[in-house]
Amino acid sequence: MLVPTPSIRTRVVVASGVFLLFVAAFLLWAFYAPYTFSNEGRRTFMVSKGQTFQEIVDSLEAHGFIRSPFLFSLVGRLSGGTTVLQVGKYEFETGASNNEIYRALRSGKGNLLIQVTLPEGSQTRALAKLFSRQIGADSVRFMELAYDEDFVRSLGVDSPTLEGYLLPQTYGFYWQQSEEEVIRTQVRQFQQFFVDSLRDRTRELGMSVRQALTLASIVEGEALLDQERPIIAGVYYNRLRKGMRLEADPTIQFVLPDGPRRLLYADLKIESPYNTYRHEGLPPGPVNNPGAASIIAALYPVSHGYLYFVANGHGGHWFAKSYAEHLKNVRRYRRERTVASR
Repeated sequence: MLVPTPSIRTRVVVASGVFLLFVAAFLLWAFYAPYTFSNEGRRTFMVSKGQTFQEIVDSLEAHGFIRSPFLFSLVGRLSGGTTVLQVGKYEFETGASNNEIYRALRSGKGNLLIQVTLPEGSQTRALAKLFSRQIGADSVRFMELAYDEDFVRSLGVDSPTLEGYLLPQTYGFYWQQSEEEVIRTQVRQFQQFFVDSLRDRTRELGMSVRQALTLASIVEGEALLDQERPIIAGVYYNRLRKGMRLEADPTIQFVLPDGPRRLLYADLKIESPYNTYRHEGLPPGPVNNPGAASIIAALYPVSHGYLYFVANGHGGHWFAKSYAEHLKNVRRYRRERTVASR
């Protein structure tokens, strides 16, 4: 008995079915096969401004997120395009697939907020460097905006610069979030802090907001202990009332191109309107960005008779009402420092 041979049409149908099954299996593997990160449960990946799709693919391969650039690119082409991926910081767990990684980068879903803590008393140039390191900000652009008077005025700040108005706190920003947005967030936080009652208190003292922040920035630069901030503020108010020069080291640190660093006697002779060793009164503006405690201290100083203070070597200060008493404290500090260094 003869067994009928399959027709050409049947063979084509079967071959096509096998081929389609192979293609489907291949695509399922290309899209959903999991990657394993060696010895790590999860890892972060950065997409930066200006990176092309191919550069991102190469970086994914170089950092061990994918094995095949070809397969990842294929997934991208079949899923909607290879032209737009979202800038950001992403976190992927071991077991992530080409499809999961691509869709996260394509949509921006899962873009992580980066927590940035700003140290109190940081100068704006230091903040620019910090944002550059932590969120990939352009430090030059940051400084240009902070010292652009038109931009500053557009934020509702009555000052030629934003020095003093970038309130130190912990913020959440995205990787390479625009410098304008970063600055607006900080200034908005300052404005929410500096409520009407503080503005009223500033007027009671006969000061502008900028002058209050200037004094607060000097207090910030001098004080380590919260309980001493209003005492130090009181010293400066006393000196201002008596027409004495403030002789505040933080104002010298502000004009040093290589600061902050240990001051030399030669530094005290620098000619600058910010040099309070040479000029009476407050300097033209804040010399750093003070924290909330120093701002409150500058607005609510302790009333006392002190005119001088010197570090005690333990984070605090010794205060004096007369220059003779101050000199004794200085000698005491030097003695104790000498003993400690032996």
